[in-house]
Amino acid sequence: MDLRVRALETVLTAKGYVDPAALDALIDTYQTRIGPRNGARVVARAWVDPTYLDWLRRDASAAIADLGYSGRQGEHMRVVENTPVCHNLVVCTLCSCYPWPVLGLPPTWYKSAPYRSRAVRDPRGVLADFGVTLPEATAIRVWDSTAELRYLVLPQRPAGTEGWPEAALADLVTRDSMIGTGLACAPSTPPRPPTPT
Repeated sequence: MDLRVRALETVLTAKGYVDPAALDALIDTYQTRIGPRNGARVVARAWVDPTYLDWLRRDASAAIADLGYSGRQGEHMRVVENTPVCHNLVVCTLCSCYPWPVLGLPPTWYKSAPYRSRAVRDPRGVLADFGVTLPEATAIRVWDSTAELRYLVLPQRPAGTEGWPEAALADLVTRDSMIGTGLACAPSTPPRPPTPT
């Protein structure tokens, strides 16, 4: 798929249909300003602010928009929380409905027919393919995103991060952990305290 995209980009650029600088700016927007960093900020805020977490549970769309993340593909959001007894996995069985404002561009595998069908039939197997092995006692709940409602998984906060600042916590959150095909990263070392200015 990557080779096909590059070949198509090369042809379109050579014919003058695509400006490489404009394409780079568009990709950068989705990777750095509309990408998973936005969702990571939502998760980190929920981990440190019980009032925000409660709001996120009641009205995810409004709570997420309050951080500046709204718009097309993110109008109607619901947050589902991972717990020690229940792990959530998001899929769109019909197409590829996805919360762009908080997760950026959907990964290729998310849109693939094998993921879309297997996530429903064999969620534990799908998680194993992603390197996530959960205890048998942990239930797995699959959520089907639609054009009317999109889901964001709130991963469990990693142990050993008590007292961490929000920005450092956000670094532990991955796109896959907010889809449910991954877990938040375990901390390797405590974050450095900010340098006084």
